[in-house]
Formats: sequence, structure tokens, C-alpha cells
Amino acid sequence: MGEQRIDLNADLGEAFGAWTLGDDDALLELITSANVACGFHAGDPTVLRRTCERAAERGVVIGAQVGYNDLAGFGRRFLDVEPHELTNDVLYQLGALEAFARVAGTQVRYVKPHGALYNAIVHHEAQAEAVVEAVLRYDPTLPVLGLPGSVWLATAEAAGLTTVPEAFADRAYTPEGTLVSRREDGAVLHDVDHVAERSVRMATHREVVAVDGSLVEVLAGSVCVHGDSEGAVAMAAAVRRGLEEAGVRVAPFVGGDVA
Repeated sequence: MGEQRIDLNADLGEAFGAWTLGDDDALLELITSANVACGFHAGDPTVLRRTCERAAERGVVIGAQVGYNDLAGFGRRFLDVEPHELTNDVLYQLGALEAFARVAGTQVRYVKPHGALYNAIVHHEAQAEAVVEAVLRYDPTLPVLGLPGSVWLATAEAAGLTTVPEAFADRAYTPEGTLVSRREDGAVLHDVDHVAERSVRMATHREVVAVDGSLVEVLAGSVCVHGDSEGAVAMAAAVRRGLEEAGVRVAPFVGGDVA
């Protein structure tokens, strides 16, 4: 068996104007890939540029976190967007973030949908196809992150895109392997030690305990810690420390195969 390694990602660039959200600088010292907001669900031009520059300075890989055009709802409300319009929305966001990444001396290296869009395209075929179409049109060499077993990853793989399955350190799982809705109690986990332990289990044993106590298989090339969660920095630090102590090398999935 080869070396065990996994990527650690977090959502960054989600401040807007006078409103701050998350500690991006601290997280950039811990993660290997940054899912940077693209201005539709969060982030403004100044925030996006600053986030890209600081990620580049620290050697953190930049990914585009594309979402619904829903600032008021933080991109966490489903929008019944017509597929062609959704494709254009994703292209718009990719182009915006690419400009700031280029100015920072780097580039967008992968794509990850955000929030309600991420969850919708687990099953929503038309919207999954729309996002895949955008990536294909923009740059078919970009890998895409998503939930294992989702229509999104299956559609992307069928189209020839590189797919990277993702697990969530701080989110509860259903017995079907999907994420518990944020509308339900216990959907977001806050116990740092528990989150770190389950992250190590996902990376080394490829399983997680669902809300009903059953074991769910998790095949992950990347683990996500939500940057907007309370205590996100302490959580990310505990997850990284736990992975490294378990002999798992934390490294970006871009540029090499993951275990």
C-alpha cells in the first residue's frame, strides 16, 4: 500500500464590504487548497484579490467556489435556475476569480460548487450538466470537487473531467452518504476533538458514522473544514494535526494522485 495522503480544503474569501467572515489568514497556514468565493454567494472584488494574493504567497492552491447568484442567502437557498443561465453564471464566476488569481501570479486550479448548488447537483441532473458544461467550455483540464456518488461527479467523469471525491470534517452524514440539511439540528459539528477523530477515520479507514449510528463508506481525496464555522481555525488545526499524527500526509490533490 502506498503513502496515505489527503488534501485539506476550506472556504475562503467570503467577507463582503464592511462585513468580515472567517479568519482567512489563519486558515491559509493550515490548509492546502482554498475554495475561494467568486462574488455570487459572497466576496467582493477587493476581498477576492486579497484572498488570491495571500493564498499565492503561502503556496495554497486556489479553487473557484461557484454558487447561485444569491448574496442575501449566502448561496444556501436552492434556485430553480434555467440550465443555460446557470452555465453562464458559472462561467462568469470562473472568469472573475481567474483575473484575481492571475494578478496574484497564479491561476484557478479546480472548481467546487458552493452551498445549495453543491447539494442540488448531488441529484439534480440538469443543473449538474449545466455546471459541467461551464467547466468544459472554460478549461476541461480543471479537476472538480464533489460528494462521492453524486450525479455531479458522475456527469463530470462521463464528460472527461478529472473528479475528486470530497468528505466533510464538520458536517453530519445521512445513512445514504449525503449531508444532513443545515435546517436540522446537529447538521454542523462543533466539537474539535470529535471532528479531528472522524477526519482521521475518513482518511485512514474510509468510513464515517452516520446520524443513525451506521457506517458509511467515504472515498475522499480532500477533506473540507468550513471557514465560516465557529472555531474553524482551531478545528482545521486539530484536523491537520490528527491526520499527520496518524501518518497521513496533508498535500494538495492538484499535481499528484491522492490515496
